[in-house]
Amino acid sequence: MQENNTKCLIIGSGPAGYTAAIYASRANLSPILFEGHTPGGQLTTTSEVENFPGYPNGVTGPELMADLRKQAERFGADIRPGNIVEVDFSGKPLKVRTESGETLTAQTVIIATGATALYLGLPDEEKYKGLGVSACATCDGFFYRKRTVAVVGGGDTACEEAMYLSNLASKVYMIVRKPYLRASKVMQQRVAEKENIEILFNTNTVGLFGEEYLEGAHLVEHVGTADERRFDIAIDGFFLGIGHKPETDVFPGIERDEHGYVKTFGGTTATSVPGVFAAGDVADPRYRQAISAAGMGCRAALDAEAYILENS
Repeated sequence: MQENNTKCLIIGSGPAGYTAAIYASRANLSPILFEGHTPGGQLTTTSEVENFPGYPNGVTGPELMADLRKQAERFGADIRPGNIVEVDFSGKPLKVRTESGETLTAQTVIIATGATALYLGLPDEEKYKGLGVSACATCDGFFYRKRTVAVVGGGDTACEEAMYLSNLASKVYMIVRKPYLRASKVMQQRVAEKENIEILFNTNTVGLFGEEYLEGAHLVEHVGTADERRFDIAIDGFFLGIGHKPETDVFPGIERDEHGYVKTFGGTTATSVPGVFAAGDVADPRYRQAISAAGMGCRAALDAEAYILENS
């Protein structure tokens, strides 16, 4: 029979969750980890990862996550499939309910549910995901050196992605549905001054094309007006820069910022609820990298261990 109470419950997998499980296991916290809808997190949809330390020749996203999972299991982490659908952090012990109806209790909880990149909703995005479509320029921009790419969006995120890519790619299109950029004035100026960035205002993406890999995008300018014009651009990479949605809906009592990211306090991973910690993209709107998520997972496990010692 599975144990349903633990010193440390980890919600979510990916680099943050699995690393937290490694450290919590080694601290004899007997962690239980629920993997969520996507075991391994966003990296399982990434073909090549070349910037995670320890893999000099690169590694696929699924392989990296499988390695982290095995390492957590090696030290005794109880890794379970499924989701947490309800929490009660109003008292001690902390309580959660799974989608199968089970109730678990824990002295500490680590939230590592991640953040999901926002997509346009085009069927072609799924078709070419990992084959030219990406939601992370820092992760995948290296593969597009001296090639032509496009970034969708007109806010700070899109401008930052475009600026990063402009130092790698030969040409960067920015596809902006409005007649202006929503980014800060500083970011607007930087983009405008970059010679290899071309902004396509009043433009929507309606499709992508290519035989095996992405080869271009179908665009429409001034959609729904007398000036409507449809045209194609040839691109090798299509980057989404329209933001991320942190997976926090199941945690209504946790303090979050204006964009929904879990707030942490005092330079630690501690949240607004004692005994509850957050790690990875769910609490990181800035970096969103596998290595920084793993580091936060380590910190969260250490913070959970310290909390248990202080309150035992």
